[in-house]
Amino acid sequence: MIPVRALLVTFLMTLLAFAVSMLLTIIGLSIYARTRAVHPDFAFGYRHIAAPFAVGVGAVVLVLSLMMEIRHYRQARALASIERAG
Repeated sequence: MIPVRALLVTFLMTLLAFAVSMLLTIIGLSIYARTRAVHPDFAFGYRHIAAPFAVGVGAVVLVLSLMMEIRHYRQARALASIERAG
């Protein structure tokens, strides 16, 4: 169950990071385009800003969630062995 939970958390956090970074990118590109009087290139924001950011966040979240799930599993196993001994 550990890999499933870790992958689920990673997927959800990656989606959230992508959505937030895309929103901020759209706002930033819109402001930049308005000040320069050019058309905004949202494809640039998607390909070069939001997607790489989401991949980086996903990698970090995967490692951290795996570490937390493994620590939780070991702690639960140790507590169960203490309970059986007592």
